[in-house]
Amino acid sequence: MGLGRKNILSFLQERTENYADKVALGMKNQYGWKELTYSGISTLSRRIGAYLINDLKMEKGDRVAILSESKPEFGACVFASVIAGTITVPLDIKLTKYELKSILSDCEPKVMFVSRKNLEMAKYLREEIPSLETLLVMDEPYYGMEEKSIYQLPEVHQAKWRIRGAKSTALIIYTSGTTGKPKGVETTFGNMLTQMYDLDYTLNKIMPFRNINLLSILPMNHLFEMTVGFSTFMNFGCSIFYTPSLKPNDILSIMREKHIQFMIVVPAFLKLLKTTTEAEIKSRDKMAQLRFKIKFALAKYIPSYKIKRLMFRNYHKKFGGKFVGCISGGAPLDLNVGDFFERIGIKVYQGYGLTETSPVVSINVDRHGDLASVGRPLRSYEAKIDPDTGELLVKGPSVMKGYHNQPELTAEVIDKEGFFHTGDIAEIKNGGHIYITGRIKNMIVLSGGKKVFPEEVEAVLEKSPLFSEVCVFGLSRKFGSKDGTEEVAAMIVPVKEVIDKYSDEELEKVVRAEAKQLATHLTPYKRPVNIIISKEPLPRTATNKVKRKEVKQLASV
Repeated sequence: MGLGRKNILSFLQERTENYADKVALGMKNQYGWKELTYSGISTLSRRIGAYLINDLKMEKGDRVAILSESKPEFGACVFASVIAGTITVPLDIKLTKYELKSILSDCEPKVMFVSRKNLEMAKYLREEIPSLETLLVMDEPYYGMEEKSIYQLPEVHQAKWRIRGAKSTALIIYTSGTTGKPKGVETTFGNMLTQMYDLDYTLNKIMPFRNINLLSILPMNHLFEMTVGFSTFMNFGCSIFYTPSLKPNDILSIMREKHIQFMIVVPAFLKLLKTTTEAEIKSRDKMAQLRFKIKFALAKYIPSYKIKRLMFRNYHKKFGGKFVGCISGGAPLDLNVGDFFERIGIKVYQGYGLTETSPVVSINVDRHGDLASVGRPLRSYEAKIDPDTGELLVKGPSVMKGYHNQPELTAEVIDKEGFFHTGDIAEIKNGGHIYITGRIKNMIVLSGGKKVFPEEVEAVLEKSPLFSEVCVFGLSRKFGSKDGTEEVAAMIVPVKEVIDKYSDEELEKVVRAEAKQLATHLTPYKRPVNIIISKEPLPRTATNKVKRKEVKQLASV
């Protein structure tokens, strides 16, 4: 049986038979826990899939968008899209209406699944996007509801499932999209299945036991969450729980209530959890602080995680008592943060990947005490370093199909030999371990793993008649809980008339107000938080390109 047919369309059936009454997906709300068993998610997925096929007459390859926070119904809608033979487009709920409109104009979905919280935005988009015909609400019916809920669909669970091959597109994940042509990564069934097979093999080294309880804190529009936190762990028969709040105390409460054993995180979360734990330690009396300090120093020389967990059992109780480790990805791991959790008995496995690689390239499961490495490539990947540039190149069946409707852009990043050019500078040593040492691309990686493309922000700010030049870049913070992480910065050169018209103090106010107003067209995390005003022209190359590195150096002085 083919790769796509065997493992996608039979996925629900196999998991339903193996784990029927076990909780698959759950989320806490104001009324308690909303949970779907493996059998329940199968039934709901079939019901939605039958409606897409029978009632909405969706055809193979049609696009279905999802605009929702992570929740159990999200998974059912993804499976329903697979059943119906459609392509799923998960959307970032933090995007502005301008960004969402640009993306939807590119992929032209016919149907949008939307949570109640995002319904007003969806209604606006339906008016703006000609292809978008139907909205289906992903919540239970409520008073005054105008749109149809997925729980109000006909009680029909049978329809002829649309079989698609491994090379068919399963998802389109957009990585940007305010100006110009949005960049949609086409991820195939083969890409995802290879990831699941590779991760099954790799993660077996760190969790030979299955059926664990997993807490999910990453949005499901993030491919890292979709591939690892959702698909891979459902394949393991895990129970996955979502949290509506990212406040440390709320997360810790769920970890205790559901006896969470494992998590998929971004480094910013670990840093926040470390800060919260350290604040609690400082609130204790001097003797308790001294005891922790002594044990923490000793733990460096203790290889046994079991012993370390006993040494710090009071802290493990606050994590629920069952929490053994996490995979960290999306941004570089602060080694001091990683070391903190390792010393108190929680394993941290740093991973590396990109949306274009579906997304995991490597996970450091055989660390040999080296947290800096992102591990060896997954077994289906071939990795090498470009001898001229130092760039990491990867090749394998998890590399994306390409950018949606952009063959020229695809050809720029996937060479004739099939190697994907990551844009990251790296070294491969110590038995094949990858070490990321820098980035060729201009992309800014924020503390939470969010990616910002400077050119996209510049295109928005350059619309101002008050600005002569704009250069956007990442600037490292030197203080606070985000010390060492990047934030979005912009150096702006006003036009001569504006410089001549205002005093220095007034000039700063005018420029900042203008930049702030224009930035409302961007998602909040993309907006510059550090604006530097220059009266001098920006340094440029002979071909008139701004020397971004030099601008960054000027800003750092």
